[in-house]
Amino acid sequence: MKDISIDEFKISSQVKIQNLQTKYNLESEEKEIEKKMNKLSKKLAYIQNTMYAHGKYSVLMCIQGMDTAGKDSLIREVFKEFNVRGIESHSFKKPTDIELRHDYLWRHYIALPARGKFGIFNRTHYENVLVTRVHPNYLMYENMPDIKSEADVTDAFWERRFQEINNFEQHIADNGTIIFKFFLNLSKDEQKNRLLRRLNKPDKNWKFEVGDLKERKLWDKYQECYEDLLNKSSNRHAPWFNIPADDKPTARYIVAKILYDTLKEYNDIIEPVMPSDEKENIDLYKSQLENE
Repeated sequence: MKDISIDEFKISSQVKIQNLQTKYNLESEEKEIEKKMNKLSKKLAYIQNTMYAHGKYSVLMCIQGMDTAGKDSLIREVFKEFNVRGIESHSFKKPTDIELRHDYLWRHYIALPARGKFGIFNRTHYENVLVTRVHPNYLMYENMPDIKSEADVTDAFWERRFQEINNFEQHIADNGTIIFKFFLNLSKDEQKNRLLRRLNKPDKNWKFEVGDLKERKLWDKYQECYEDLLNKSSNRHAPWFNIPADDKPTARYIVAKILYDTLKEYNDIIEPVMPSDEKENIDLYKSQLENE
């Protein structure tokens, strides 16, 4: 299988989204990719177990992508070996009434993973500079003091919101959260194929929503917003990675490899040492248990 480097996928300079890959050739058969994927998942689970015991870092994995990009199945396959106590997944959809009574980042703050845990945002705080940008009328529900109508939603508003998000990520990174942001980059043709598959397979019909077709008509606008998002919010402490998503097994492997190759470099994530007074009495404790 082709050896890949994190830097191949990291957004580290200004990009044009039309030049980013939606397909990637790992030069291997699907079974081999899945076999490697399973090994990576086990290695990641070991790191997470150590991180849970260590209790100093948390991991926040953010996933964005167009409808049918494969977000749910990616989460399932990458984290299938994890202990459930060490992982939390949140899917951010339409804000609830109580969420709308707070600022737009509130619901993301309260969902952040505790130290020692992996947190997954399936759709993220970037919906607030993506969906709301494509549909600025949604902002009216936020009841902000300075936004009375869509005419008040200026370029300056979006610049401020990007700055707020960047500050949010800088703050949590400074306090021990390791941030990964994955853009599952799906081609329009492949999205069409996946939507048709949902319609053609009775057991997949439940996944289809009429709204998906309405949003598909806004494809170009979404791509424009994604390009701006990648260019304005990929930072050293919270980088974006472009993940070619036309082939699901390949996308899952790339994500797992990026996670593993990054986390294994944290040499300070170690299992805690047993207190010396307790360690000296291990034989005594074992004897007490064995002689019950």
